[in-house]
Amino acid sequence: MASPTALFVIDIQNDNATDPATRVRTADRVKNAGETILQAARKTLDVYREEKAGSPPLLIIFVQHEDLPGKGTLLKDTEAWKLVFEPRAGVEEEILVQKTTRNTFETNPELAGMLKARGVSKVVAFGIQSERCVESTCRGAREEGFHVTLLSGAHSTYDVEGKLAEEMEAEAEEQLREVGVKTERWEDAVARGLGTDDPSD
Repeated sequence: MASPTALFVIDIQNDNATDPATRVRTADRVKNAGETILQAARKTLDVYREEKAGSPPLLIIFVQHEDLPGKGTLLKDTEAWKLVFEPRAGVEEEILVQKTTRNTFETNPELAGMLKARGVSKVVAFGIQSERCVESTCRGAREEGFHVTLLSGAHSTYDVEGKLAEEMEAEAEEQLREVGVKTERWEDAVARGLGTDDPSD
């Protein structure tokens, strides 16, 4: 039987994804991909919840960044800080995780142990920003011993002077491949089935 997958939805928050004044240029692409990814993941979860057979095929980890006062705009309980995609109430396989550092596992040192205790061996990730929290969390997951896949096309970041978001996305993927992180088009991952083992692992 396949071990559960942890699907990480990283820092898709109002500040970087919905506010016209502050969102990343490619936010609509990430949000549209996220809606389809989550729809597929939740369909898989709902089948499990109806049948109640064995362990869940996946967990969905919603990561929410919080800036410390004076250190950024993602202040707790503000509109900017709120998530675009939130865990469903009463669904224990959908888990909210707060963080104050780029690496989710650094802020939450108990997280890796909790996932492993539930049988998770693979992390699949998408979100915002590619070269910051997405990359750092993927690295953190690798350091904790998980097989990690980053979903291409479902993560992005801000344009910087002289460099477009798409270039930053590609650079983040290249850096992560060097430490053993796989990349896969999000459409292919959804078509193959989230929560199933990748035969290439």
